[in-house]
Amino acid sequence: MSELLPEIPRLYTALAEWMACIVFISLLRKKLFGWKLIIFLGGGLLVQSAFLVLTKDLPIAFWIPSMVVAAGMMFGLIYVTCQITVVEAGYFSIRAFVAAELVASLESQVRFFLLNGERINMTMDILLLFAVYGVVFFLIWLLEKRHITANSHLNIRQGELLSTLLIGMAVFGVSNMSFVSVRTPFSGQYTQEILNIRTLVDLGGYAILYAYHIQLNDLRIKHELKAMQNIFQNQYAQYQQSKESIDIINYKYHDLKNQIIALRAEDNVEKRNAYLKQMENDIKSYEAQNKTGNHVLDTLLTSKNLYCIKHGITLTSVANGALLNHMDVIDITTIFGNALDNAIEYEKKIEDKEKRLIHVSVFSQKGFLVMRFENYFEGKLNLKEGIPKTTKRDKNFHGYGLKSIQYAVQKYDGVVNVVQKDSWFELTILMPVLTPQNK
Repeated sequence: MSELLPEIPRLYTALAEWMACIVFISLLRKKLFGWKLIIFLGGGLLVQSAFLVLTKDLPIAFWIPSMVVAAGMMFGLIYVTCQITVVEAGYFSIRAFVAAELVASLESQVRFFLLNGERINMTMDILLLFAVYGVVFFLIWLLEKRHITANSHLNIRQGELLSTLLIGMAVFGVSNMSFVSVRTPFSGQYTQEILNIRTLVDLGGYAILYAYHIQLNDLRIKHELKAMQNIFQNQYAQYQQSKESIDIINYKYHDLKNQIIALRAEDNVEKRNAYLKQMENDIKSYEAQNKTGNHVLDTLLTSKNLYCIKHGITLTSVANGALLNHMDVIDITTIFGNALDNAIEYEKKIEDKEKRLIHVSVFSQKGFLVMRFENYFEGKLNLKEGIPKTTKRDKNFHGYGLKSIQYAVQKYDGVVNVVQKDSWFELTILMPVLTPQNK
């Protein structure tokens, strides 16, 4: 084989593997920054290069184990520098390994084609190396950038990792078969043939993995949209049920008023009059709580308040509901329903009922509509991608309530901010106030 093929420098292979890792690391959310990241990446290149150079002259039986170790180093480089799970790191490492094989193979083929197997000086060789590596890796980065963002996770599962691993192993095995033996049905007999097979198989393998990645990304997006649509529908259904229930309660209160009038017309003792007067004041107080200027918000606050009373939670509100009149009913129910549900769910876990506090405010300030949800909070708030980290077992199905709020707010060019202020969790929504001129 050494006579059939030109020697492929191990340093070139190490550089390709390292650059492939850099492509994915640059797109993923990182754990290391600044000098720590630069030093670690530089050390990774040195270790990768030293390992491949030192294993160059090992017997052919050690070739595959050496490649496995090299792939493991790529895994370590991606996992340590990025905020991803072990499974996700394995997934991206396999894709990086196949991409490295493709670029290294393509560079070898271009060099052989241009020089027809003849040797060139080191300067020209290095220029050709960086030209091919730079162009191809930049194209790969552009492709990957379209479907990988630092703020999104594919939630790769073990089955999907296994599928990716099998594809990667098949691509590596078939593309390098000619380097092990030319006496197979899938091997080439001549240098150009062997290089063609390797490059085309690696290209096909990368294309398959890229298409698989797009499919996983589309499935994740569809799953999120379906989950948020279910949340929208559930919140709207809750609103309709609450509206019907509150209408019935209002009818009952109206009847109760008439009963009070009838009782006062009778010969009643002073104590009964005082009791009836108190009932009447309670009714007025109840009615006053639900007059924000927006019937949808009135219904939501009333229904949530009734639920809070049942569970020992104090819900207070100061809201100018008229500011919400330009918003769609579903958007109002989505924002307030999810925000209050999240706050109520947390407050129910607090043992001291005196600390179960929720406050809602809606007001305008400097040309902006402000919706603020505050609830008593114990401990320290940990955010991941702007969403509080969950303590639930199934972490893959977390945060859709807040995501649905963000989706609804974005329709009005608004923003959502989550912070902790002392012992209070604060969710603030800011959006431009629509006037008759800019509606």
